[in-house]
Amino acid sequence: MKPVNDALERLERIAPMIGNTPLLAIRYSYRHGPVRTLYAKAEYYNYTGSIKDRMAFHILREAYRCGQLRGGEPIAEATSGNTGISFAALGRLLGHPVTICMPDWMSEERVRLLRSFGARIEPVSRAEGGFPGSIARCEAMARENREVFLPDQFGNPLNSEAHYRTTGPEIARQMGDRGLRPDAFVAGVGTGGTVMGVGSYLKTLNRTIGVHPLEPASSPVLSTGHKTGAHRIQGISDDFIPPIVNLGAADGIVAVEDGDAIRMAQMLARELGLGVGISSGANFLGTVRVQETFGYACPVTVFPDDNKKYLTTDYGGEEPVRENYLTPDIELLEVEATARHPSF
Repeated sequence: MKPVNDALERLERIAPMIGNTPLLAIRYSYRHGPVRTLYAKAEYYNYTGSIKDRMAFHILREAYRCGQLRGGEPIAEATSGNTGISFAALGRLLGHPVTICMPDWMSEERVRLLRSFGARIEPVSRAEGGFPGSIARCEAMARENREVFLPDQFGNPLNSEAHYRTTGPEIARQMGDRGLRPDAFVAGVGTGGTVMGVGSYLKTLNRTIGVHPLEPASSPVLSTGHKTGAHRIQGISDDFIPPIVNLGAADGIVAVEDGDAIRMAQMLARELGLGVGISSGANFLGTVRVQETFGYACPVTVFPDDNKKYLTTDYGGEEPVRENYLTPDIELLEVEATARHPSF
């Protein structure tokens, strides 16, 4: 192997490890009704195990291309975990010191993973502002040191562009391999990059496709427009509506209960052997809900990460059934993976 000469070459050499994830066809029945199929991108096959690798890779590559980021300069990002892990790994690959500001209530697994990649972590309490406080702290670092690069995942249009250019086309090709065309896309909103980017791309192919951002029922930030309630689905509904989210381009918000999402993630692991995270359980339920409501034939969602970051959370226990949960009425039948296509 030839020596690597610059950062862009380093990125290109690991590009095959990002994107190009399997599409899962999951057959199930709801309330003993007809067998249905929903489709989910298995994003835990990415470089560091989450969908955030797509966005982090794209932002860093474009920052180098336009001269915003140079070798050795510090990177600082506010995150709930997965984005920080992506920037920590890619940042260290490129020789950057990485500082992560994150709420202090994230899972211990996320904290340890960040440290394993050499990131410096600055925990932010609720009293210090939580997610908005984490963003403010990173912005203060950049004001104090002009060399600090802020990826700004919540406001950077390159976030959604990464999914417009990769995740969306992959879904279209993989569905096309089955002779199908997606008629709905559902995804939880953390930054909103996934649902906005994928939704925008799929609408260029089918203007009638339903694009549905997802939020926790107990913390309906998208529906109310402000911070409200609490929830246990790490990675979505981060106390505010991110600037890149355009609800006017969507076709209706879908809400799920956090306990139901935990139970669904557990079911996917125990019954189909799919070890996915809590937000994946939420996305599955949201897709079931819109399929039941609107009659979509080929709805698609994403499984953002795996279950390894949640073993010390309520995911690792027994979640009680509550009124209005969907999981007691869902029977998982089988799963089939669709071939991958090159992405970046």
